[in-house]
Amino acid sequence: MNPHVSVVTVGVRDLEVTYAFYAARLGWTPLQYVPEEVLFFQVNHGLVLSFFRADHLAAEAGPLGDIRDAPFTLGHNVESPADVDAVLAKAAGAGGQITAPGSQMSWGGYSGYFTDPDGVRWEVCFNPGLTVGTSGQVTLAVLGPDMSG
Repeated sequence: MNPHVSVVTVGVRDLEVTYAFYAARLGWTPLQYVPEEVLFFQVNHGLVLSFFRADHLAAEAGPLGDIRDAPFTLGHNVESPADVDAVLAKAAGAGGQITAPGSQMSWGGYSGYFTDPDGVRWEVCFNPGLTVGTSGQVTLAVLGPDMSG
């Protein structure tokens, strides 16, 4: 199997609340929105973030646990520590909950976390060791506390 992800789907309780958070308050442009059913955003080259009603997702994929207990985060990398704080502030103003404020990390970057109205956890991160080339290839450099940029 080719290691490739083209769609990440998250089950949500109330799609209209999700739409209001991401589209109306954060300003994301939906790729497609079917009220009470599914919401798609293109979030990168060839990558779609999909929000699907949790009861419909469970009917297709099998029983789901509570998203608040899911051991994953979605990451949003930005250009500077100030950008981390600005995105966290915007998320909080849109109704998200800050679960960890922006802070210097032991590995050399700066990050903080928020959750959306369904408890989906986002990391907002400045990682000076992460670069994306014109082809989309990601390069990760090992950083240390004194290499934070």
